[in-house]
Amino acid sequence: MARVVKVFGTLRNHWKKSTVAACALSYGGHWLYGKHCDNLLRKEACLVAREYGRQQISPQEQLRKATVILNPAACSGKANTLFEKNAAPILHLAGVEVTLVKTDYEGQAKKLMELMEQTDMLIVAGGDGTLQEVITGLLRRADQESFSKTPIGFIPLGSHNSLSESLHILSDNQVKHITSATLSILQGETVPLDVLQIKGEKDQPVFALIGLRWGAFRDVAATIKKYWYLGPLKTKAAHWFSTLREWPQVREASVSYLAPTLRPPDLPEQKPQRPHLMYRIAHRLKNYWYPPIPGVVGMKTTPQKKRYTIQKVQNVCAEPPKAEEPERWNERMLSTLELSIHTQNKNPVQTRTDDSLLVCVEPDSFSVGEFITVGEKKMEDATAFTRKSLKLEASACQLNLPEEGAGFYNIDNEEYEAMSVEVKLLPRKLHFFCSAERREQLLTQVQ
Repeated sequence: MARVVKVFGTLRNHWKKSTVAACALSYGGHWLYGKHCDNLLRKEACLVAREYGRQQISPQEQLRKATVILNPAACSGKANTLFEKNAAPILHLAGVEVTLVKTDYEGQAKKLMELMEQTDMLIVAGGDGTLQEVITGLLRRADQESFSKTPIGFIPLGSHNSLSESLHILSDNQVKHITSATLSILQGETVPLDVLQIKGEKDQPVFALIGLRWGAFRDVAATIKKYWYLGPLKTKAAHWFSTLREWPQVREASVSYLAPTLRPPDLPEQKPQRPHLMYRIAHRLKNYWYPPIPGVVGMKTTPQKKRYTIQKVQNVCAEPPKAEEPERWNERMLSTLELSIHTQNKNPVQTRTDDSLLVCVEPDSFSVGEFITVGEKKMEDATAFTRKSLKLEASACQLNLPEEGAGFYNIDNEEYEAMSVEVKLLPRKLHFFCSAERREQLLTQVQ
């Protein structure tokens, strides 16, 4: 009892040191508990992946091959460690043959995609910038029609992972977010995503999954990091300081757009049934004894009907083709604070009657207070609208900007010099792996 009294007396006499020690021990205990929870999450994910790896395959089948494009510079240089700790063990335990390709500099992923061989699945490990480079390099290939059918997995390792919200279960825990995204690749369930083709007058086209932003809100968002010392007030401060430098921050442009196209129904792929054996034997014997004339379909065996069929085919080919109706472009002159063109990939499972991109035009009548409030909302979600926004649905659009002082674009959170461009929608061009749980959540939101 005397020792206990002595200890409490010491703590009381040295209360400053005791307070610092208590804070240090609390922080250390919390940090160690967090590491323990992360290890439990990794262990649980590895146990699930091991079940996939234990599945038996036939002697003729081969292991699934995956090519991983990893950007080690993502997440302030932590992406390589995050991948090796959280994603790589899951892929190896699942029996996936992994080919890991690391990028060394910005833009290298585009060049790597031009040289990459066919694979069973393509995995992008990085942020928005890495993903945008990969799909741009993929869709610039000469064989992009066949290569774009390769399913793509996205492991969110960057500071901005905009597409992850549409594909994976969101979590504040980074380890859980990465492991669940990797497990969704093993599940094999995919969703089709639209792609925007953005092309200037001279440069090669750039492709985007989220969209394009141009205007005052984008410009302010690029300067928020400078006010890091203001903590949670940095977003408001950046918008307020920008209004002191220039107000109103109005942009002038013109937009020409085409109406949306009707979306064909989603029909499951059905293989035609193989004919009966006797029918196939009779058909082959018939073709052997009475071989068909090349270029004539459905021809009978008698000579008179052969001549008649050939003459009929020649007459049909001689008919002039029907003239196609010219495309009807609608044009609007705009005065706006910000203009954005983006896909509707935010909810890829939503049933839509039209294939369209969305053009959102913010009005130029905001007050300074409204500008700051809307800017904070757009920092959380770049695709957020206001009630005053003008929304246009289109299948393609042409954005004409002034030659001087146009500023910069944000294309999937990557900065490009602003210029007049043509934006075309490629509906359901790519297929991405999607978590089954996230798919159910998105379907619930639609209902």
